[in-house]
Amino acid sequence: MTSAPRPAPRASALGAVRRVRVGSTNRPKLEAVREAFAALAPAAAVEAASVESGVSEQPVGFAEIVAGARGRARAAFALGGCELAVGYEDGLVEIPGTAERWFNVGCAAVADGRREALGFSSGFAYPRACAARAVAERAPIGALFDALWAAREGRIPGAPPSAGTVGNVGKLTDGALPRSDYARHAVLCALVSFLHPELYDAPGGPA
Repeated sequence: MTSAPRPAPRASALGAVRRVRVGSTNRPKLEAVREAFAALAPAAAVEAASVESGVSEQPVGFAEIVAGARGRARAAFALGGCELAVGYEDGLVEIPGTAERWFNVGCAAVADGRREALGFSSGFAYPRACAARAVAERAPIGALFDALWAAREGRIPGAPPSAGTVGNVGKLTDGALPRSDYARHAVLCALVSFLHPELYDAPGGPA
């Protein structure tokens, strides 16, 4: 019995994209976007832009996280010279009734000047010792976590910030999930409506 022939691979709707701008100079975020576009728009050049998110250094709640991602994407696109712009923002979301309470969630926003789309990362819990202070003081949790981790490991703080290397999630997963992979998932999820505009622009579809 012969198996049915496989259908030809579908050409990516993003195949013609040549320039993507990221609203950040953070290395893991840039790697995340480059890796996300590698299979979908292999000819696209991904470049960094230093822009403001428009939200606090430590976003709390989905609304602020999304606003930060959108702010970065819009500011990056407004610089001109790109077909797509990507913003990515991490923040803390409260999940009542859990022992950990505060979870990190990342949001990616993709904009082309006409449409915007969002995608989200998976979530992980922060230790309460740093999460509670980050929320109460709106202090960046990256630095608080790095200090907590250094104390746990018996090291003197001073190593490069986690945010620019494997990320806090990379340390907490013993290197199994570095920050670039974590953020890449959110970018890919944000691209689904760009990959299938015939579905998302249909009557009754998402606005």
